[in-house]
Amino acid sequence: MKYLLVFIVLFIAIWLFRKGQREEEREAARKARPVPPKAPPAVGAPQAMLRCAQCGLHLPATDAIAGPDGVYCSVAHRRAAESAR
Repeated sequence: MKYLLVFIVLFIAIWLFRKGQREEEREAARKARPVPPKAPPAVGAPQAMLRCAQCGLHLPATDAIAGPDGVYCSVAHRRAAESAR
């Protein structure tokens, strides 16, 4: 019975030792792999830039607010231009 217990302990020790070696090999292989370069961020097509008729701020055409005398950067500037007429 004593030899069976020694055999089991020895078997577990060898199993744990070999398991540790395999994990070290996997870690080394993972570190040795080249890291793929990151893709550059997607950039949209250039947009036309328009100038606010009130303050002169340049903004994309998609963000501009159309008014009677041109385009504006905000509703407040459009209202200010309409009241100044």
